[in-house]
Amino acid sequence: MISANDLSPAELAALLHFHADAGVEWLLEEEAVDRFAEFEAMKAARRAAAPQQNTQPQNRATAAQRPAPAATSAPAARPQPAIPDGEAVQQARFAAESARSLAELKTALEAFNGCNLKHSARSTIFATGDAASGIMVIGSAPSAEDDREGQPFAGRPGALLDKMLAAIGLDRSGILLTQVIPWRPPGNRVPSPAEMDICRPFIERQIALAEPKAILLFGNFAARVFFGETDTIHGLRGQWKEIGAGGLTIPAIATLHPQDLLTAPVNKRLAWNDLLAFQQKLHDLDLITK
Repeated sequence: MISANDLSPAELAALLHFHADAGVEWLLEEEAVDRFAEFEAMKAARRAAAPQQNTQPQNRATAAQRPAPAATSAPAARPQPAIPDGEAVQQARFAAESARSLAELKTALEAFNGCNLKHSARSTIFATGDAASGIMVIGSAPSAEDDREGQPFAGRPGALLDKMLAAIGLDRSGILLTQVIPWRPPGNRVPSPAEMDICRPFIERQIALAEPKAILLFGNFAARVFFGETDTIHGLRGQWKEIGAGGLTIPAIATLHPQDLLTAPVNKRLAWNDLLAFQQKLHDLDLITK
C-alpha cells in the first residue's frame, strides 16, 4: 500500500477527489471499533433475550401423558414492521410542520421513529446556540463524537470548527449550529436517498423557524442536499447560492467540513477563503461588525 507521504500534492488531491466522488466523507474513525466483538455481543444478547427452551430434564412420558400447554399463554412478541419510506416521509412532514417553535420541533424529532437511522444511533442531534442571531451553520451528519456527546460538531472536528468560527469573529453559542441528518449513520456512511427524504422535513423546518439571514454549509453531503447538485465539495464550495425553506429564500455558501481539513490540512487555505466570504456577507447584512 502506498503511503500518503509518497504522493505528490497533485496526486493526493486527485485521490481525495476520487474518494469524494465515491461518497466518502470520513476516512477513519477516531477510535478503533472491534466489529467481531460487537457481533459476538449481539449474538449473546439475542440468546439471552430468547425464550428459554429445553431447560427441563427429558422424560419418557408419552404425548398423552404430557400436560397440555396453558390456554392463557401469550404468543411471543414480534418486532414492529418497518414503516414504508413513503409513509415515513408523510409522517415526518406532518410532525415537522406541526411544530410552531424550535423547542416543539425538537420534541417532535425525538418522538419520531420513522427513520431506521434512529434505531442505531445513541443520540438525536438537534440545533444548538442562538436562533435569533440570523446566522446558521449546518453540517452533514453526526459523527461518532457527536453521537456520544449529543451535540453537533463535537471532538476534534468540533474543536477545529470553534477555531474557524473564532477566526471570523463568531462563537458557536452565538449562532445556530445543526446537522442535516439528526442521527449518526452506522459507520459514518453516507445516508441513503430514502433516509434523506425522511429527514429533510425536519432540517427544512429548523431553517424556517430560525429564519436565518445567511447559512454556512459544511461538507460534501450538506452542499449536495441544499444545492441539488452532484458535484464534490471542491466544485460546490465558495459559491453563493440561494436555498429555499418554508417560503424563505436564504443565501448560502458551502465549504469543506472540519473533518476534511483534519484529513487534508493542505485544503485549509480553501476553507479560509470561504470563511472570509461568509464573514463579508454577514458584515453586509449587518449581522456582525469587522
